Amino acid sequence: MVLRAGRGTFLVHRRAAVVAGALAVLLAVTCVAYLCVGENFVSPGEVIKVILGQPSPDELVVGTLRLPRMVVGLLVGAAFGVAGALIQTVARNPLASPDIIGISQGASAVTVGAMTFGVSSYTVLPYLSVVGGILAAGLVYVFAWRGGLHATRFVLIGIGFAIALRSVTQLFLTKGDYLVAQQAQIWMTGSLNGRGWNEVSVLGWVLLAMVPAVLWAARAQRTAGMDDDTAIALGVRLGRVRLGLVVVGVVLASVATGTAGPVDFVALLAPQIARRMTRTAQIPLLCSALLGAFIVVFGDLLARRLLSPTELPVGVLTAAVGAPYLIWLLVRGRTGSSSGGGTA
Repeated sequence: MVLRAGRGTFLVHRRAAVVAGALAVLLAVTCVAYLCVGENFVSPGEVIKVILGQPSPDELVVGTLRLPRMVVGLLVGAAFGVAGALIQTVARNPLASPDIIGISQGASAVTVGAMTFGVSSYTVLPYLSVVGGILAAGLVYVFAWRGGLHATRFVLIGIGFAIALRSVTQLFLTKGDYLVAQQAQIWMTGSLNGRGWNEVSVLGWVLLAMVPAVLWAARAQRTAGMDDDTAIALGVRLGRVRLGLVVVGVVLASVATGTAGPVDFVALLAPQIARRMTRTAQIPLLCSALLGAFIVVFGDLLARRLLSPTELPVGVLTAAVGAPYLIWLLVRGRTGSSSGGGTA
C-alpha cells in the first residue's frame, strides 16, 4: 500500500498498519491506567475531565503530578524506539542499540560531568547529552569504518567505547560533591521521578524539530540495508545515507537520555519486537516508537506500584527485562554462527 504526501511517497505494509493501530489502542489504555492508578485511585471519568481541561477535584494529582510524568515517558520511549530502529538498520545487527554501543554512555558522561560542575537544570542537560552522544557516536563510527561499515566491528568497537565512557562517568561521580553524586547516580538508573512540564517542553520541541529528519529516515531505510555492491550499482550514496540515519538516531537517543537518564534496553527491545510483530523487511519506525513509549510508560507504572510506597526507577525494570533478552540474542548468535549462520 502506497501513501502520498505532497511530492513524497511512503510504502505502508498492511500488517504493519494493523499492528500500529493495535499498539496505539494498547498504549491509550495504558495511559489511562497510568493516570488512574496511584496512592489515590482516580476514576477514568475524572482523568478525562482533567485531560480536556474541565474543572476536577483531582487536578493536582492527575494534571500536575501524573500527566507530565507520563508525557515525558511517552516522548522518551518513542525517541529510544526510533533511535534503536535506525541504528540497528545501519549496523544490520540486533545488538546495535544506543545503550550497547556507547551512545547513551557518551551522553551520560557529559551530563554527569556537567552535574558534577554544578549544572542541574533539566532544561539544559538534554542539549549537553546530545553533544556527548554525537561525540561518542563519531568516535565509534570513525574507528569502525574500514572502507565500509562492518556490522560486527561496529558493535564490538561500540561496546569497547561504552566500557571506557562508563569509567569516565564513574570518575566524575567520585570527584563530585556527595549530594550531587547521589543525584547523578539516581539519574543514571533512568527515572521519570520529578519530571514535569519543563522537561516536556524541551523534549517536545526537540522531537518536533526532528520530525522531518525522521520522515526522511523512514524512506532512507529502504536503501540503508543494501550491501555496498548493490548500492553502487544503483547509484546510491550509501555512506551518506547511513551516516544521516546514525546522526538522527544519535540525536534522538541522546536527548531522551538527557531528559530521563539512560533507560536501558528500550532501544534494544522495541525495534526487534516491532519487526517480529510486523514481519517486515525493514524495522518499522512507527511501531518501534509506539512500543518504546509503551515499554517506558507501562514500566514506570509498575515501578511506581510494585513496592509502594517506595518508587523504583523505571530503568531498573527495563534492565530486568532487557538483560535476559540480550543474553538470548548472544546465545542465539553464537548458535547460529556454529551452524553456519549469524546475526549480522
